[in-house]
Amino acid sequence: MWTAENRGTYDHRTKRYPSDLTDEEWALVEPHLPPPTKSRRHRALDRREVMNAILYVLTTGCQWRQLPRDFPSKSAVHKYLIGLQYDGVLTRIHDALYGKVREEAGKAPTPTLSIVDSQSVKSAEKGGAILIRMATMRARKSRARSATSASIRWD
Repeated sequence: MWTAENRGTYDHRTKRYPSDLTDEEWALVEPHLPPPTKSRRHRALDRREVMNAILYVLTTGCQWRQLPRDFPSKSAVHKYLIGLQYDGVLTRIHDALYGKVREEAGKAPTPTLSIVDSQSVKSAEKGGAILIRMATMRARKSRARSATSASIRWD
């Protein structure tokens, strides 16, 4: 809820980009990240800047090649993101932050109730994977309208 005391939490005018992590947010994320590594060929990346770059791409929806130059290189940031995903770090960060938010709301860290609606159960009983896939596919155009229908198979 937007209240006078709550607005300050989300005021990002003092940061370089609105997606940059605040010190408080960084303190929550940092313990879950792997320690920085030093290799002979590459200097160690600033993990906070890498996370800021990842959040910039995710919040703006820009392409990797459009990442501003004041972030680490796009290839290094992308490689770091793939490594975090592969090692399960992103899932651990999500689970930890999700549990923290639930605790602050006065709830148990993990949900204790699950709801399955009757529609989900019905589709699963009838072989839902095939039915769901067919329902989400784009409708085919009529072959009669296409001049190339005789030469191309549409199966």
